[in-house]
Amino acid sequence: MADSDHEYDDQSDEDGGGVRDGRRRTMASRPKDRGQARWEEAVNRNWELQEGADGSIEGVLGGLEEAGKRKRLLKDTTPLQRGIIRHTLLVLDLSSAMNEKDLRPTRHLLTINYTIMFVREFFEQNPISQLGILGMREGLAIRVSDMSGNPNDHITALKHLRTTEPKGNPSLQNALDMARAALHHTPSHGTREVVIVLGALLSSDPGDIHDTIKACVRDRIRVRIIGLAAQMHICAEICRKTNGGDETYYSVAVDEVDYRQQLMSITIPPVLRATDTEAQKQNQAALLMMGFPSRIVEEKATLCACHGNLTRGGYLCSRCKAKVCNLPATCPTCDLTLILSTHLARSYHHLFPLRNWVEVPWSRARQKGSTQCFGCLSPFPAVPAHYDGVNGVEHNKASARTKRAEGASESSRYECEACGEQFCIDCDVTCHEVLHNCPGCQSRGQVGGG
Repeated sequence: MADSDHEYDDQSDEDGGGVRDGRRRTMASRPKDRGQARWEEAVNRNWELQEGADGSIEGVLGGLEEAGKRKRLLKDTTPLQRGIIRHTLLVLDLSSAMNEKDLRPTRHLLTINYTIMFVREFFEQNPISQLGILGMREGLAIRVSDMSGNPNDHITALKHLRTTEPKGNPSLQNALDMARAALHHTPSHGTREVVIVLGALLSSDPGDIHDTIKACVRDRIRVRIIGLAAQMHICAEICRKTNGGDETYYSVAVDEVDYRQQLMSITIPPVLRATDTEAQKQNQAALLMMGFPSRIVEEKATLCACHGNLTRGGYLCSRCKAKVCNLPATCPTCDLTLILSTHLARSYHHLFPLRNWVEVPWSRARQKGSTQCFGCLSPFPAVPAHYDGVNGVEHNKASARTKRAEGASESSRYECEACGEQFCIDCDVTCHEVLHNCPGCQSRGQVGGG
């Protein structure tokens, strides 16, 4: 397997300080015209702080916090066709490399904790999708949980992994082959995705992995990989070939926060490419049949068709009247997709995302005269009294320059361009990640902010 980074070959010092010094020397000796890897560019130099005009760093720290939240929020809000019915397999590395403690407490335990959070968020953002979990250990691919739309099944299986010890080496080829077999019978109207969390720097494969990559491309399977150690050439090739040449589907986590953000970003449905749309038009009907059953409460407990448990409550299939415990689900008798109308409505915010709010300069804040957030009514920083004066302008420009360099608003205000209301950064995060609606536009009966 080809090594991914040749710049680290001379880092052979025995003590930890020598390794760090060698890394700095190696990175400093790079040619100026050579760009860094994406995972290296993502490192945020938070230690390079500059004092504000008043000699304190309180405003700078506040600006860094706002900038971090804004960086997570700012994304392309162009309405695109997305696959809201997803069939995703999450592949976890359970090899001995996950015993490393560079991610606290260990890579293994942190991955399980983050995966449980990911499962909850995945079904919150994709209520009519299906998820399955696989593992890689001792050169084999193992099944952790079956493809299902019930998050409780996956969380229970993940909690059992905490008592297991990672062993052996992973096998990307075996994992991809098992994922292909699990996704082979999924309907053509949904997307086929494989997400791999890889902590090792090798792959113990029984055959030619390039043949497996070609089979994944033929079956229209998208592969996304999150590395925990360093960049690997074979991983970049897998993601590039299975995603139509797009190299953004492979990334390396630089710390715990970046790891969590990369994992949570997968909850957003992928954009359908032209080839995906053409294949769906050839292989599917114009309409997709779904059932919308109502909840029933029986006087005596009866067996459910999904788990075989005695329950008094449940949902009757609209076609065959079989009882299932929870929704969304696929009827085990007639394979009809059973959902609630709220599930379908919650999936549509990906197709019509809430537009990004703009940063408000002091001049706009003074013109608007806003003193508190429209959403939570928390007070805004007061507009400088002598902002129009010569001294006031220079003072405020000097104090705002550092915050603007980090991407935060100098006035701590963010404005919806549709309704003109101004909000704080916390309301900005809540409205874009949870509500997916603008309170100002909703209170005025407008639809332009959605």
